[in-house]
Amino acid sequence: MIYLLAAFLPPLGLLFNGQPLSAVFNFMLLVVCLVLGLIFHPLLVVPSLHALIAVRMEREKRMHREVVEAIREYGPPQGYRR
Repeated sequence: MIYLLAAFLPPLGLLFNGQPLSAVFNFMLLVVCLVLGLIFHPLLVVPSLHALIAVRMEREKRMHREVVEAIREYGPPQGYRR
């Protein structure tokens, strides 16, 4: 659901994902791309791409943090050698 929001309303999707600084940057990017997108149409997708990539990276960071916390709490998986 957050990916749809990030694709169609990029700043709002970033805000709901807990990334307020990225949302501000994306809003500024959105304004610039809307103005310049009148001349060069592919620029209209840049804010959405930025939001989708930022949401994905934040999700991966959260998943990584959860795995690291689980390893710290329960130890490494069986069969893991150092």
